[in-house]
Amino acid sequence: MLLRFLPLLGLAGLSLTARPAAAQTPAATRAQDSLFVRQNYRKLEQLIPMRDGVQLSTIVYVPLDASAGRPYPFLMERTPYSAGPRGADNYPTRGPGPSRELSQEKYIFVYQDVRGRYLSEGQFEEMTPALPTAASDQARRAPKGKPQAHDESTDTYDTIEWLLKNVAGNNGRVGIMGISYPGFYATASLPTAHPALKAVSPQAPVTDEFIGDDARHNGAFFLLDNFDFTNSFDVPRPQPLAKYTDLFPLKIDDAYQYFTQLGPLKNANAPQYFNQRARIWNEYLTHDTYDAYWQARNIRPHLTGIKPAVLVVGGWFDAEDLFGALHTYQAIEKQNPGATNRLVMGPWTHGAWSRPDWSSFGPLNFGQNTAEYYRRTLETPFFNYYLKDKGSFNAAEATVFDTGTNEWKSYAAWPPRAALPRTFYLDGAGQLSTAPTSAPADQYVSDTANPVPYAEGTLASRRNEYMIDDQRFAAKRPDVLSFQTTALAQDLTVAGPITADLWVSTSGTDADFIVKLIDVLPDAAGTQRLVRADVFRGRFRNSFEKPEPFQPNVPTEVKYELNDILHTFQKGHRLMVQVQSTWFPLVDRNPQQLVNISTAEAQDFKKATIRLYHEPGHASALTLRVQ
Repeated sequence: MLLRFLPLLGLAGLSLTARPAAAQTPAATRAQDSLFVRQNYRKLEQLIPMRDGVQLSTIVYVPLDASAGRPYPFLMERTPYSAGPRGADNYPTRGPGPSRELSQEKYIFVYQDVRGRYLSEGQFEEMTPALPTAASDQARRAPKGKPQAHDESTDTYDTIEWLLKNVAGNNGRVGIMGISYPGFYATASLPTAHPALKAVSPQAPVTDEFIGDDARHNGAFFLLDNFDFTNSFDVPRPQPLAKYTDLFPLKIDDAYQYFTQLGPLKNANAPQYFNQRARIWNEYLTHDTYDAYWQARNIRPHLTGIKPAVLVVGGWFDAEDLFGALHTYQAIEKQNPGATNRLVMGPWTHGAWSRPDWSSFGPLNFGQNTAEYYRRTLETPFFNYYLKDKGSFNAAEATVFDTGTNEWKSYAAWPPRAALPRTFYLDGAGQLSTAPTSAPADQYVSDTANPVPYAEGTLASRRNEYMIDDQRFAAKRPDVLSFQTTALAQDLTVAGPITADLWVSTSGTDADFIVKLIDVLPDAAGTQRLVRADVFRGRFRNSFEKPEPFQPNVPTEVKYELNDILHTFQKGHRLMVQVQSTWFPLVDRNPQQLVNISTAEAQDFKKATIRLYHEPGHASALTLRVQ
């Protein structure tokens, strides 16, 4: 089964189904690494008290030669996926650091179960809301042992304070990193950070779950991932647990068929499924607008006054938290002039930069081990420089991989200042042109009983490769519109976010819109390689807080931003744009009526005729930033 994040030491953030056999660490290497850990580190297990008296389970690996004469910095990960392995004699087979490179460098490595998870005390909260800065400062200054307001920043602060005072042989500096949910905890350490916190690397951080990360994209619920994830993660925990078990047996052979048979979302709480036991699942569905629940869990407004050096890392093929990496970097950049804040974006799926090798993905061959390159030239030097004063760290503001040419590029800003907007119009007769025309509207019938699959074939779990898949299977369907340019006379490099501006109508009162940007290869098959795609739930076109119905059959603008790319469409290739209204079962089905989707009945789901307009004043278009 697909897991949103993998809770294993040194492998946090990797999907179980996404690790190819070629990327597995050989048994001999694992044995060598385990021996290195035992010969060079001692292991401590400790409950560390927080300001309100709650104790957090923490595992510390201290280099045996750590002393006042040879002090080491701390490098910490805070996780909801277990700080283990547990037991004095149970050492990790890869580590103890998040990479072999950092383990060999030697740090005091710290892993902590966050509040309310595994062996830590307290109540877990999904994406713990951040305290206002003043409240956070007040909580730190209050007497210990008394009930106090807390968030992940205060818990991190209290942990650092304890480590500095109680673990001998430290140099007084701390770094934090983490992938995915641990990436969120890395981000959450930044507001009013402890003075000893010098370097933070949020990697694929969960950042805003309603707008663009794991739970929803632009309001549309990501069904396939969250059904699986919450089954294993959202288990009631009346007391600390060393191990969690699934809420219900989950065996899927064909996800498209499975979720078609499941029917409306309300059926997920039937006795054989969640049965009202999954608090987070219910929160996801109950809060179906961008209300106070989601707004409180958006960490971006709190990323002010940032003092540690920051290295934000993400993957262009990250199906979970591509939005989080890009928008965490942007929020820090906009709200902290002069802060040390850098961005790395590589050709990676979720956390793939931590794998031993990432030289290829699906049909793509990068001609280099991009994961090893990142760790050797960026991650390890970053922590060494800011925590050990070792070497230098002169990385560009943005180190970004071009997925069209397989080259690393360096930029002084992201998006690049030289990338200027160019608009491509979705024209009649399937043309993608640089000027609008008066072509009549195109139309298709969106049938919720026969939704467009997100990927081709029979798939048991979410296919990571859907983000680069050949889209010819979709282009053949009558409920998918395709528009393409002529063959390019020269290379075209697109760098930055993509703006979709659709003029549409529907015979219903709501609709989803999925826009895809595609690179059509000049091969014999005419391969349509997906470059970027995303969904927008039409009811939120004017406000994520206050959904509005469509007026049936009236042209209406739906405008939204797709995540950034750096992709060179090479000479002889074509640009293609596809538009559709279902993307199943990656995204839940919209009934195409403005009803509460989480409580909708089967009869609420309707067919709808969707029209896409081209004429001036109602010209559907895609705006790219072109270098």
